[in-house]
Amino acid sequence: MSSRPRLPAEERRDLTVRAVIDLCGQQDPATLTTAKIAERMNLTQGALFRHFRSKDAIWEAVAEWVARRLMRRLDAAVDPADVPLDALERMFMAHIAFIARHPGVPRLMLGQLQHERATPARRVIDAMLVRYRERLMTMLTDADKRGDLADDLDREAAAVAFIGAIQGLVVQSMIAGDVERIRALAPRVFSLYRRGIAATRGLVE
Repeated sequence: MSSRPRLPAEERRDLTVRAVIDLCGQQDPATLTTAKIAERMNLTQGALFRHFRSKDAIWEAVAEWVARRLMRRLDAAVDPADVPLDALERMFMAHIAFIARHPGVPRLMLGQLQHERATPARRVIDAMLVRYRERLMTMLTDADKRGDLADDLDREAAAVAFIGAIQGLVVQSMIAGDVERIRALAPRVFSLYRRGIAATRGLVE
């Protein structure tokens, strides 16, 4: 008889999600099979599918975990009393910290977004990106109302550039094989971003 403790279903699901995220940090998510996931969990595939009805359901649960944790981290980072541009910086740094802690997340998201079909996981990620963009647009609009942004700034492009800066740091860390590198570079990258969007009087030396 196995001595492995029987965990509550929800706890087993959460451990599976974390295992998938860890595995995505070590290999291409496209090569990740349910057999490899089960092996990491020290389970049979049959036991794995008692908690998830399909492989798509596993990826959907992982995407929901990422979306919930990331958006919660961004919420916690921002103080309602913050100046909008300061709030943007806090969001930027919180996102970078999340990636540094969970380096498998960018690979996972990119892998799901490359699917031609609208998988359940891709729908979750798409919805999260919509919420993320809406949040950025709100902050940029608030900053514009304060006169903190450059004249005639394209706020939609500024939101895209914000996310693009994070993606660029992620790519650099993957090329270098050093995820901690993004922690060191993030403040300097955001400083360049801020200078690019801020009104001259709003620049911070």
